[in-house]
Parts: sequence; structure tokens; C-alpha cells
Amino acid sequence: MAASSCFSSPATAFAACCMLLLALSGAALGHRPSGGGGSALSSTFYDATCPSAYDVVRRVIQDARVSDARIPASLIRLHFHDCFVTGCDGSLLLDDDLPAIQTEKRVPANNNSARGFPVVDDIKSALEEACPGIVSCADILALAAEISVELAGGPRWSVLLGRRDGTTTNVQSARNLPNFFDPLSVLQEKFRNVNLDDTDLVALQGAHTFGKVQCQFTQQNCTAGQSRGALENLDQVTPKVFDNKYYSNLLQGHAQLPSDQVMLSDPSAAATTAPIVHRFAGNQQEFFRNFAASMIKMGNISPLTGKDGEIRNNCRRVNKRY
Repeated sequence: MAASSCFSSPATAFAACCMLLLALSGAALGHRPSGGGGSALSSTFYDATCPSAYDVVRRVIQDARVSDARIPASLIRLHFHDCFVTGCDGSLLLDDDLPAIQTEKRVPANNNSARGFPVVDDIKSALEEACPGIVSCADILALAAEISVELAGGPRWSVLLGRRDGTTTNVQSARNLPNFFDPLSVLQEKFRNVNLDDTDLVALQGAHTFGKVQCQFTQQNCTAGQSRGALENLDQVTPKVFDNKYYSNLLQGHAQLPSDQVMLSDPSAAATTAPIVHRFAGNQQEFFRNFAASMIKMGNISPLTGKDGEIRNNCRRVNKRY
């Protein structure tokens, strides 16, 4: 009920309410305290230093999706895969800089799968022109995720900002990202490890309502004549629209990914995730409210703030090389 009241409030009250919820949930669930004297994320973080940040990110994404309709889904996936590895710190964006930095881009969950990095580069270049040295790469991913969902017809939410960029990667942790073939118990454990519960799991998996996947990862696998890298729509009903049809597909047994269908088919699902799937399938606004709340919660996983980390000049490299 508290989360629902946040999303039905005016914009100012919404931001304040959600920040309070995050503070309370962080204390209860054991989020790592923010650095730099307890600095917190805020929806108004760039209002004085880079007021055009949101508009700049939106413009670059709009331009990019003209030539690549997959970009919105690709950008939100980058935010997921960043936040699940040592928190939302932009570590996924770092290229190899051996021996100090080994990229996370080549772990199984990302290799030949995570994409959209050149668009992030374009966003960073545009922001550096508008307000040099101000907006972090980690915040670019958070903003890009919200804008991508909104442009596809999904919910809007007030993005909490103020993250700083990490200066290291964690390949071992990245190798443990949620997998297309994980059973439900493993998915639940991976989400619990970053303080996300079953509702968050079902809601965030709903991002598979748009975008594409290589056929080698689908339940049906590749059909005769298809290469392993052939692309299939994740939602074959409304593949370009962010809606709740994904959950209807699950109810019909038509989920593309094994890790999606287990939220209904696993023996333990009836008491955990299945009721949530049914609820979201029957009420799109309920899904939208929960998805927005879960995105805010996910975006609050161990952010670097205050004096921790840095604001990278180039999202692919730490600043010490410049």
C-alpha cells in the first residue's frame, strides 16, 4: 500500500515518499551505506549542475532507436547487469585495461549479448558537451533505462540520481549473473543476494516484454536452418511495446526463456512467484507500479556517492589514464 501511494502522489511528494521508502528498506534489508558522509540519491541531484541531463539522454536514445529498434531493450539490460555486479557503479561499461582491469563484457551472460555500448558513449559525449565532468556513467544507465521503458509505452518514474562511477570490475561476480537457464530457486537466491524479493523478481523479469534474444537461449531452441545467433522476439504478441502481455504469454506456456517460464512451472512457484504472475497478467497498471518501484529499488543497490568513486571522462576507462 505504501508503494502504491507513492506512485499516485504528485511529483514532489512522489520523490520524497520513494526516498523515504528506500531509506527504510535499505536499513531493514542491509543495503551498504552510501559513501561520502551518508550522501543519498536524489531525483533533483542534477537540477543545479546539469538541468538538461534528462533531455540530453532522451534525445540521444530517440536518435539511436531510429536506426536500431532494439536499443531501448538493450539499454535497460545494461542497467540490470551493471547493478547486479557490485552495485550500480558503471563497472560493466569498462573495457579491458590490463593488468588492472578485466572487462565484465566477456562473461557468459554478457558476451555477444550485452549491447548498446556505443549509444552510452554517445550519451556521455553529449553530456560532456552540455555539462563537463558532472554526470556519471552509472547515472547514465539509470536514466537510459527509465527513458527506454517510457519510449516503449511503459511506466515513468522519478529516477534517483547521484551515483558515482566505480574504478574496478568484478568478473567473478559477473559470472554469477542471473542466467536464462537458472531454476527458480537459483534466481530467487541471486535476487535475494542484492536485497530483491519475489515481487521484484517477477516485476523485473517483465522487462522481457520487449527486445530480442538469440534462439539458442529459448525454450524451443533454434529451428531447422536457424543459426544459434538468430534473433527471436521475447514477446511474440507485442514485441516492441512495453506492456503486460509478457505475463499472459507465461500463463499460456509461451515464454521464450526457460528462466521466465519457471516462475509458473517450478513446483515451488505456486506458493511464491505464480500468484504475482497472475496478478500482473490481469492488471497492467499493477505491473507498471511494481516495475517502477522495483527499478528504483534495484537502482539503489550499493551506489557509490559523495566522495567515493569518480565521474569518468570516458565510460570505458577510469580517469587515471587521462
